[in-house]
Amino acid sequence: MRDKTLGMRDKTLCRQAPRPAFTLLEVMLVMVILVILASLTGVYIRKTQQTALIDAARAQIGLFEDALKLYEIHVRNFPTTAQGLDSLINMPAGLANESRWRGPYLEGKQVPLDPWDHPYRYELADGDKPVITSAGADSVDGSDDDIRNE
Repeated sequence: MRDKTLGMRDKTLCRQAPRPAFTLLEVMLVMVILVILASLTGVYIRKTQQTALIDAARAQIGLFEDALKLYEIHVRNFPTTAQGLDSLINMPAGLANESRWRGPYLEGKQVPLDPWDHPYRYELADGDKPVITSAGADSVDGSDDDIRNE
C-alpha cells in the first residue's frame, strides 16, 4: 500500500503548471520594433558622420588660411593661383626672393585632400584674397554643399 501512495505523489509532483511562452506574434512585434530602432539609429549616425566631415573640412581650410598668412608675412604676397597650396610645402619656382620663403608651412609631403578624398581648390579673389574651396560630399564645384573660407 505504501508503494501506491508514493507512486501517486510522484505523478502529482511531475505535473507542473504550463509555463507562459511568447507567441509568434509577440516575437514578430519585438523584431519589428528592433528593426525600426536600428534604422533610426543608422540615419542618426549617418547625419552625424556628414556633420563631422564638414567640420573637418572647415578645420583644414582654417589651417590653410593660417599657413597662407604666415607665407604672406614672409614672402610679402600670397601664392599665385598657378602655384596653389603646394607652395606651402615646396618653395615655388620663380619666387622673386627665395631667401624669404621659410617653409614648409604645412606638415607632410603633399597638401592633404578634403574629407571626401578630393583636392582643395585655391584661387586668388580680386587678385589678393585667397579663396580655398572643397567641393563637398557631392564633389561638384559650385553646388550648395561647397565649403569655402569666404
